[in-house]
Amino acid sequence: MSLFYSLKGLLRQPKWGHLRDLHKAIKLCEDALIATDPTISSLGSNLEAAVYKTASGSCAAFLANVGTKSDATVSFNGESYHLPAWSVSILPDCKNVAFNTAKINSATEPTAFARQSLKPDGGSSAELGSEWSYIKEPIGISKADAFLKPGLLEQINTTADKSDYLWYSLRMDIKGDETFLDEGSKAVLHIESLGQVVYAFINGKLAGSGHGKQKISLDIPINLVAGKNTVDLLSVTVGLANYGAFFDLVGAGITGPVTLKSAKGGSSIDLASQQWTYQVGLKGEDTGLGAVDSSEWVSKSPLPTKQPLIWYKTTFDAPSGSEPVAIDFTGTVKGIAWVNGQSIGRYWPTSIAGNGGCTDSCDYRGSYRANKCLKNCGKPSQTLYHVPRSWLKPSGNTLVLFEEMGGDPTQISFGTKQTGSNLCLTVSQSHPPPVDTWTSDSKISNRNRTRPVLSLQCPVSTQVISSIKFASFGTPKGTCGSFTSGSCNSSRSLSLVQKACIGSRSCNIEVSTRVFGEPCRGVVKSLAVEASCS
Repeated sequence: MSLFYSLKGLLRQPKWGHLRDLHKAIKLCEDALIATDPTISSLGSNLEAAVYKTASGSCAAFLANVGTKSDATVSFNGESYHLPAWSVSILPDCKNVAFNTAKINSATEPTAFARQSLKPDGGSSAELGSEWSYIKEPIGISKADAFLKPGLLEQINTTADKSDYLWYSLRMDIKGDETFLDEGSKAVLHIESLGQVVYAFINGKLAGSGHGKQKISLDIPINLVAGKNTVDLLSVTVGLANYGAFFDLVGAGITGPVTLKSAKGGSSIDLASQQWTYQVGLKGEDTGLGAVDSSEWVSKSPLPTKQPLIWYKTTFDAPSGSEPVAIDFTGTVKGIAWVNGQSIGRYWPTSIAGNGGCTDSCDYRGSYRANKCLKNCGKPSQTLYHVPRSWLKPSGNTLVLFEEMGGDPTQISFGTKQTGSNLCLTVSQSHPPPVDTWTSDSKISNRNRTRPVLSLQCPVSTQVISSIKFASFGTPKGTCGSFTSGSCNSSRSLSLVQKACIGSRSCNIEVSTRVFGEPCRGVVKSLAVEASCS
């Protein structure tokens, strides 16, 4: 799931807005960036300027403070610029600042969801129209287009983007006197795969599974019988490498070795080199169970739960209101979901973040590390999945799940995004003024240069800004919900923002001393606002 979305389709602010503004600023530099190499010059200790300048007059500059502790004020082209520690300022015309990486000028909207049960006795507006029905996905080979190949095939080239699933199936004979059948011990199936998920079924029953980004190594104790035995391995991709050296050659799937070993350390059989039967995709994918109704759905009780490879279906009424809707997949394990035939993507609420490394504070300064600024340690990576309102009907909606590992679909619920949550936004002055906001579809000119503007808008069209809980122009501190005024603060801040915003769905306020007065000279000032919509 994505870095910039709190739910699939719902923006994660302020990350999304910060990246959007960065892209706009870089787009303004396009003519100079693609036409020439930069000239690098020092502006002081840990300070430098990269200037792209063409004979035709295009000019763009990037002013960097690579120091991790102290802000700096630099002189460039006869002007003075404030550079926060560990930041880059982008000047699309080599004069005016369009963007600084350390200044977050995008609104923060705390996300909260009200849960509504999907159970018939839940007493909510999102009740089931019928009970759950199900279809069991066949284990192993079930399609006419299966094929035989000696050895183990790489998955990406074999499936050719037709499916994320590939079955590897093998039949073998075990003689009654072999050590694999010794009483009191189990044979061990050893599997090595390039990822990302592997399920092992022995004689139609799940024996074990594993997952990993690039390498999976499994040793699974298994029970075999004298005579014919079937080994069915289901390999699943959940995403492909898209960076790093030779990422296109990384591959996926079960590449071996695959061996069968006696638990007592005796005989060992190489299975990788034997003749395997392959099936690309699932039977339920071929019959379109996610998008097309089928007469094969079974409605009888009890509903099989906590079993692998089962398709589930139910109907539901849309939650009332106009708030954004999500499905909370808590209770399920891993799979794919469709609403009215539209895929809302893979779900995997049992994918848990590591327990270590989270801190209450976060410092963006310094080079990136994988364990930097961690949050939500020990919690699921995602449980809520967005369902666009435009996909929903007032009633008679269909929800289909393909559950891979074995969850309980009756435990899932709806969540509707609570409105009336606070909106928070901090916008900084550029230095020097007047430019911090730019139009992205025209060249730089005096006509399209503007002072920085704080823009607030309620998320729902029927809401208006009902109160301003905090406003400070100067050097405000803290984060959304805990803002405080700094030593520099305009006494007119709150009254001016209240006058401009209360009673309207949206408002725009120029961030400048022209509007708020000069509370302190020689300081780059910001406007921080916390508002409430209702």
